[in-house]
Amino acid sequence: MSNRKMLILHDIDQNYIQQIKDIVPDWDVVLDSDRSIWPDHIQESEVIVGWTNEIGTKIFHQPTKLKWVQSWSAGVNTFPVDDFSSREIKLTSAKGVHAYPISETIIGFMLTFTRNLHTYIKNQTKKIWSDSISMKEIHEKTVGIIGVGEIGKETAKIAKAFGMTVLGVRHSGKDEEYVDKMYSSNQLHNMLPLCDYVVVTLPLTKDTYHLFSDKEFKLMKPSSFFINIGRGQTVVEDDLIKALINGEIAGAGLDVFETEPLSQESPLWELDNVIITPHNSGLTDYYTKRVIENIFIPNLKQYIQSKALSINLVDYSKGY
Repeated sequence: MSNRKMLILHDIDQNYIQQIKDIVPDWDVVLDSDRSIWPDHIQESEVIVGWTNEIGTKIFHQPTKLKWVQSWSAGVNTFPVDDFSSREIKLTSAKGVHAYPISETIIGFMLTFTRNLHTYIKNQTKKIWSDSISMKEIHEKTVGIIGVGEIGKETAKIAKAFGMTVLGVRHSGKDEEYVDKMYSSNQLHNMLPLCDYVVVTLPLTKDTYHLFSDKEFKLMKPSSFFINIGRGQTVVEDDLIKALINGEIAGAGLDVFETEPLSQESPLWELDNVIITPHNSGLTDYYTKRVIENIFIPNLKQYIQSKALSINLVDYSKGY
């Protein structure tokens, strides 16, 4: 009888490999980021850490032993979840890994716009000395966080250190520490006019697709800033561009876009009131450590005991 097999698609430290082998000593643990070797292993792998569409194409055209996939990303909208569901394959996400780096990026966007640091950086490249630029403060301002998960909660905590009023939107409307007032999803329009900063941390689902369009931007203050670090398709990008050009909102910090990479023809590149980062706000030196130590290894211990996976198990009916 052949050993059970695990395929790990990312380079991880030998220390983690040893920890995994200690948990599953009788398994074949294959670690290789070289795509050329994957076809030799994917059909026989019971557990795969990481994912590509190429693997999905190969797996679902013939019988597979696959039972569980650990995603390397928090979002799972690119996964073939219908196939996973029909074949009863478990999927766990990397949700929670990004709370520190992404919350720092969010606060960085807010501070940059408020203190006009992006303008000064541009002036520096041109050797322009100008002290006539309008400067504001984030203290005592109001931030609205759309999607109060781990990233939203950490952002709320930091915002309170600046003396900000924190409003939140979550599907249940359930209260959360550091959030002064929580709104349910159907109360979003009541909250938007109150915010100096609107921060979107949402995953992409059928309910969040194009959640922000012309109507939502018109509800925001002309002095407010829009920050999206969730998924680009939650926003109608053309409507956002119009809102920025027409002064319906003051600016936007964007890490995600409807189409990535962002086209060089996009007007967003040329707008002075926009800061663009290339969908990397979640990157950190601690990424692998958090995925393996905080999510995968605890779940693996439960998996080999035939227990339910308790960390970040995706609910296919919800899409996250």
